Amino acid sequence: MNAQTLHASRPIGDLLREWRRHRRLSQLDLATGAEISTRHLSFVESGRANPSRDMILHLAEYLDVPLRERNALLVAANFAPAFRERALDDPALAGARATIERLLEGLEPYPALAVDRYWQLVASNQATLRLLGGVAPELLEPPVNVLRLSLHPASRHASATWASGAPTCCTACASRSTPATTRS
Repeated sequence: MNAQTLHASRPIGDLLREWRRHRRLSQLDLATGAEISTRHLSFVESGRANPSRDMILHLAEYLDVPLRERNALLVAANFAPAFRERALDDPALAGARATIERLLEGLEPYPALAVDRYWQLVASNQATLRLLGGVAPELLEPPVNVLRLSLHPASRHASATWASGAPTCCTACASRSTPATTRS
């Protein structure tokens, strides 16, 4: 399921309000920064006004919404997506994939991995594969969620340091997540 189908049933006003709150902005702060009236922003968020395609993109730009989520905002407002979505294995992204592989190989002999925005494993180097040798097999079934893998009690890496390290890790993850990633 992609971001567009996740948000298609939610009103555009709710999504914009969620992004505004995620960025810790008041309506006044957003309206002033985006150079629109607070009244119009309030009407959009409450569903009393329908924003134009340009208005959605303008607000999304100011809120620094990722492109994939901008598409979700557009779809929620019954507009066509504006940004093309490609998987990492798409031929057009072969250069990016090769760069990721070179970077991971360059970090040998240390474990290194690449994850997507949902903490799904995208690529890893040989040191990471050696590190995962004692992990419960069900945790390694695709798609491998690295966050789940590292925090799961069945992982051989769960130890006495879990209690001291977990709060820091969870706080860091929560601060980096987007509204869409906190719902899955």
